[in-house]
Amino acid sequence: MEFKTILAKRRSVRKFSPTTPSREVLLDIVRDALTAPSSRNMHTTRFMIVDDRETIDKIAGMRDYGSSFVTGAPAAIVVMGDTTKTDLWRENCAISATMLQLSIVDHGLASCWVHVAGRPCVQAEPEGKKAEEYLRTFLTIPEGCEVECVVALGYSDFEPKPIPEWDSEASIIWHTRE
Repeated sequence: MEFKTILAKRRSVRKFSPTTPSREVLLDIVRDALTAPSSRNMHTTRFMIVDDRETIDKIAGMRDYGSSFVTGAPAAIVVMGDTTKTDLWRENCAISATMLQLSIVDHGLASCWVHVAGRPCVQAEPEGKKAEEYLRTFLTIPEGCEVECVVALGYSDFEPKPIPEWDSEASIIWHTRE
């Protein structure tokens, strides 16, 4: 698929068909994401592929807002950063998660990112239990790693609308020589 096509097709999709992508496809997607650039080429991002229905349903319960749709996904990828190697692990994770989502599109799938880092389980209790704490109760998060996000993925069960038009030029600032 052409890169511009991948960019145009990448949408946040929260409704998936029940068909689970093969383990080979899931592994290929993660391998693509592992090629992402990272601070000082440290490669501090780690991925946990989840294709177990019961675990995916538990992941969906990590927050009382913005994560319930994960239940409908046939797979999820937990994006984690090794905090022992760099303080820029979050940035590395964000770059890797973006590459992950672009690879997902290239494989004919769809996805949506759910933020985990620092997010509370209950929106009305911002200082309460955190989504990552909840995930650690049933996922084996490696020592020294923290969770940045979870990317739910699968085959979309509908055709998402194209990206809406907006004034993209307003987001560009030029600093030029006179």
